[in-house]
Amino acid sequence: MFRTTYQIFLVLMLIGYGTFSFAHKYFFGLTELSVNSKNQTIEIIHQFTAHDLENAIAEQKQEHFSPEHPKYDLYIKNYFDKHFQLDVNQKKIELVWLGLELIKGKVIIYQEAPFKNKLAGLVVKNDLLVDTYIKQVNTVNYQDSVLKGSLTFSESNSVAIIEKQ
Repeated sequence: MFRTTYQIFLVLMLIGYGTFSFAHKYFFGLTELSVNSKNQTIEIIHQFTAHDLENAIAEQKQEHFSPEHPKYDLYIKNYFDKHFQLDVNQKKIELVWLGLELIKGKVIIYQEAPFKNKLAGLVVKNDLLVDTYIKQVNTVNYQDSVLKGSLTFSESNSVAIIEKQ
């Protein structure tokens, strides 16, 4: 009886461990860049899994980090300022932080900047979460009145240029 109970317990533990270890093996982020020609701005919307972003910041800051943290928005803003950048003509574009939302386990971040150009030649630097998650893949979809496409970023590729098509 004890042996059977022990075997069942052992099998359940292995199943539980296996489920836990494979529960979250994909790490990805999505960013949308679009030029609003009417307002002459570039609009940026980022979407990331909330707990991935929170874990990365908690590890960096060496403190518990969750939506209840008094500096939640500030820490995320600072993290994005450090790990996401746009350059045009070898000059950094100063992105304006509009805010963030938490929706169904995702953090949605809004930024914009004055922008009178087309996207061709824009340099995108994106190493969001790759320092914490080696398998992190970030996709940036972009669109203006002429260009539409996607860029992919990872630990081995954190800088890309939007090319003319």
